[in-house]
Amino acid sequence: MRIVAIVEYEGSRYSGWQLQDGDRTVQGCVEEALAKVANEALRVTVAGRTDAGVHACGQVIHFDSNATRRDYEWLRGANSNLPDDVAILWTGQVDSSFHARFSATGRHYRYIILNRSVRPTYLAKRVTWEYRPLDIVPMQRAAKTLIGRHDFTSFRAVQCQAKDPVKHLRRLEISRNGEFVTIDAHADAFLHHMVRNIAGVLMSIGAGEKPSEWGRDVLAARDRTVAGVTAPAHGLYLTALEYPEHFGIPRLSSGPGLW
Repeated sequence: MRIVAIVEYEGSRYSGWQLQDGDRTVQGCVEEALAKVANEALRVTVAGRTDAGVHACGQVIHFDSNATRRDYEWLRGANSNLPDDVAILWTGQVDSSFHARFSATGRHYRYIILNRSVRPTYLAKRVTWEYRPLDIVPMQRAAKTLIGRHDFTSFRAVQCQAKDPVKHLRRLEISRNGEFVTIDAHADAFLHHMVRNIAGVLMSIGAGEKPSEWGRDVLAARDRTVAGVTAPAHGLYLTALEYPEHFGIPRLSSGPGLW
C-alpha cells in the first residue's frame, strides 16, 4: 500500500529534512512517528529536501507499508507521536505509480522579509530581517526579467547536484504588507538554494545597492560568483506542490497566513 501525506513543519530546530547521523532532522521525526502507527520500520520519500532552518506548509511525502490503516488513523496516530513543530495535515492512498518527487509538476515557495530598522523577536527564526528600507518597485522590475525558461546556473548553490540548470520559473512576485516584504516563486522545479539566491539578488536591488537590470545581468552570466550573498534560510517556506489531478493530492496552503 502506498500512502501519500502532506507535512507542515517549522524548521528552525532541525538540520534540514534529510536524515543525518547524529543530527535532528524532520525526516527522522516523521519516520519514527509513522513507524509507531504501522508497527514496522518505514522509509519516506520527499518531494523536495529542505535545508536547515527552512520551513514547510505543504511538503509532500510518500511511503509504502504492509499495515492496513484508515487515512484518519495514519493522520491522528502520526500526529500524536510528532513533536509540536511538525504535523501531518492530510493522508491518502495512491497507486504505486505515484512518486512524491518525480510526479510533481510544480513547486511553490514563499520568502518573507521583515523590513524595519529593529530586529525581530518572536519572529526571529521565521522571517529574514533586513534593516535597510527596500523599494519593491525595482525588485518587481528585476523579477520580470527572471520569469521564463532559463539557465539558472548563477542562482544555484556550488554543491547543487541537479544535472540540468534549466528551469521554468512560472511566477515571481514581490509584494509589501506593512513591514513585511514577500517573494512568491513558482516553477516546475528549483535548483539548490535557487530561491534564496534570487532573494539575495532582489534584496540588493531593493536596498539600492544594484540597479534593477542587475538581475538580468546575473542570469545571463551563468556564473554563481556574480550573484552575491545567499539570503538566510529562515525566511523560506515550501508552500505547496502540484501533481496531475488523477492522483487526487489536494493543495492545502498558499503560504503562511500571518503576513
